[in-house]
Amino acid sequence: MAQTYEPASRPSKSAYEIEGQGWVLFAGIMILIVGIMNVIYGIAAIDNSTFFIQDARYVVFNDLNTWGWIVMILGAAQFLAAFGVWARTAGVRWFGVSVALVNAVAQLMFISAYPFWSLALFTIDILVIYGLIAHGKRVLA
Repeated sequence: MAQTYEPASRPSKSAYEIEGQGWVLFAGIMILIVGIMNVIYGIAAIDNSTFFIQDARYVVFNDLNTWGWIVMILGAAQFLAAFGVWARTAGVRWFGVSVALVNAVAQLMFISAYPFWSLALFTIDILVIYGLIAHGKRVLA
């Protein structure tokens, strides 16, 4: 008689799904934090606050007001994406990847004004993209 053998080291499906849950939670939290900061920065840029460097050259727009509206709308989209990732809504994982990608490009455009801050946010966006692509399907599916 042949006996079936199930290896003990093989993880169960629930353990496999839980493995990436921390990355997805991290991605949602970071998207939310960066989204809130972008909304605040957008409002400050629209208001022509003295927070931003007036002499900095921006890659796409020289007008700080236009840049403020773009950043504020991006921040609102990030805010919505974070809650969609936490709610495990189908398809929101790719929306989260998209807004993180757009924000990464936007931060590189903003690098002339605040280089270290832009690089820090760029790095966070790359980690968010990794968390959602590598581990999002396991947890969200």
